[in-house]
Amino acid sequence: MTTEELSAVLAEHKRRAARFDEKYDPVTGDPESPDRVRVTTPVPECPVAYIPRRMADDPLYASVCGDAVAWKKLRCRHDFEYWCATCCTVKHKTEARDVRLYLNRPQRRVAALLEQDRLAERPLRLIMLKARQWGGSTLVQAYMAWIQSCLRRNWHSLICSQVKDTSTGIRGMYTKLLDNYPRELWEGDAEPRFRPFERSANVREIDGRGCRVTVSSVENRDAVRGADYAMAHLTETAFWRATPSHTPEDVIRAVCGAIALMPLTLVAMESTANGTGNYFHSEWLRCRDGRGDKQAVFVPWHEIEIYRLRPESYEELARSLTPYERELWEIHGCDLDQINWYRHKSREYSDEQKMMAEFPTTDTEAFAATSGCVFSTRDVEALREGCSEGRRGMLCAGHFLEGPAGLLTVWNPPSPRGVYVAAVDIGGRTSRADWSVIAVLRTDTDRPEIVAQWRGHIDHDILADTAMEIGRWYNDALLAVESNSLENGAGLYVLNRLADSYINLYRRRGYDSVSGLPTDRVGFHTNRQTKEMIVTSLLAAVRRRSYVERDSRALDEMLTFEQTPQGAYSAMPGKHDDILMTRAIALYVAETEPPLPVLPPVKIRVRW
Repeated sequence: MTTEELSAVLAEHKRRAARFDEKYDPVTGDPESPDRVRVTTPVPECPVAYIPRRMADDPLYASVCGDAVAWKKLRCRHDFEYWCATCCTVKHKTEARDVRLYLNRPQRRVAALLEQDRLAERPLRLIMLKARQWGGSTLVQAYMAWIQSCLRRNWHSLICSQVKDTSTGIRGMYTKLLDNYPRELWEGDAEPRFRPFERSANVREIDGRGCRVTVSSVENRDAVRGADYAMAHLTETAFWRATPSHTPEDVIRAVCGAIALMPLTLVAMESTANGTGNYFHSEWLRCRDGRGDKQAVFVPWHEIEIYRLRPESYEELARSLTPYERELWEIHGCDLDQINWYRHKSREYSDEQKMMAEFPTTDTEAFAATSGCVFSTRDVEALREGCSEGRRGMLCAGHFLEGPAGLLTVWNPPSPRGVYVAAVDIGGRTSRADWSVIAVLRTDTDRPEIVAQWRGHIDHDILADTAMEIGRWYNDALLAVESNSLENGAGLYVLNRLADSYINLYRRRGYDSVSGLPTDRVGFHTNRQTKEMIVTSLLAAVRRRSYVERDSRALDEMLTFEQTPQGAYSAMPGKHDDILMTRAIALYVAETEPPLPVLPPVKIRVRW
């Protein structure tokens, strides 16, 4: 690093570090916010404040300007951050004392998202992937308490976790809040306190507001059914365990089914990462990619103000940055104090993965560091940028007819001189069985590319006809059919039909059981040895990004694909690997089979 480069780094560090010198005063309010206006107040200790515009526009505002208590009450109804700083008491994070809740930077960011939806009169829906020690659960519970204390009466809430003791501990935060609530600002008809409700150990009612707070656990899902909830705090969802009688999805469906889609209803799901393949991970990906109903919020460690440590020498630190620390500097915008903290903190852990699990920099890193899956989460996510919806329809007499009822998705139609492999993974006939999947891979480009896919449940003879029709459309693609379920009984009829009817069928070398002579057998046979071989090949392709994926569901399957203690590869319980296996077969066949001779130009019948 040259002297000029070092000077530039130190100057940039000072600029970045200045972010943490900004003073946050929720009582005075943020003078830089465009949503606030400067006013004089009747409160002696705060003669000037920047209040939300909606408060200044409230018809009651003129009538409270001469009454300090009434003015504070009105502001509490409009200004969540002010309410936290004046009415909400919590335990200090690092000291054994109670303090008013001054929101930190991540908490303010999440609160702003909730406020954005509240002011737009949308239902409040949130999923949070948490790092350690920033107060995500505290923020959610405070926001629910604010709604019940200031905005709504008879507005009931639920706190649900893996075990009831955790839920009860979170409700204890609420008890502390009520015990320390300023009496002059309380808007209930009785003193701020919990009282028992109908002799239930799990339900408390806020006296004078009529709002009930219920605690429950995933192990007692029937307790959440049928209740009149308006808000739900679902905590550490990634650690919710499935049982033979119910799954986390069952509990969440029961909870959300009780909450109407209307303004000020709230569902907040939050957890630290606990590997891939569980319900929380699937829901996170769905919402992060814009396919779900919740706003997805991830808080990285470097957004948390306390994770900073001044180095002995900024110059020495800047010159000694590791590749990962340079990534923190160049990509994630960390300053040198943050990088120095990360360097010293990581020495407490035996390997990098454990550090990333506790203090993730990205959501992908959080799940990868806690996962036992075969494929690297970082490598898999790098392929997601190529994914898109594609066009859905069906083939009819050699024409593609677009429509939502079709089971064929096409990303790129056949190219006149394109070379293709079509891999078929055979599933079951009913909706409860594994899927049957036909994937088409173009192989004559710099990077093989998934161009089409059929996925559904169908009789095996009709599946064979469908595969041949798709193969013919793609220039008589090399058709590699996974033959395990077709090599006995009625399946032999399907194999013989394929052999007699399709010109370019994948055949593997085998030996006749009677004569011992070599012979060709139709289809790709998957056993433990061949599965390990094609999965290893797919692992390399994913790591090298040597093929183009189009379907995000293939990547979701990779994130739930594991190696058992016995060494076998399989999808995690309750998950599928049908799409994944078509990629493994297609890429292996494309790599090991000699390419076909170049075909003459053909007339492609495509209707888009």
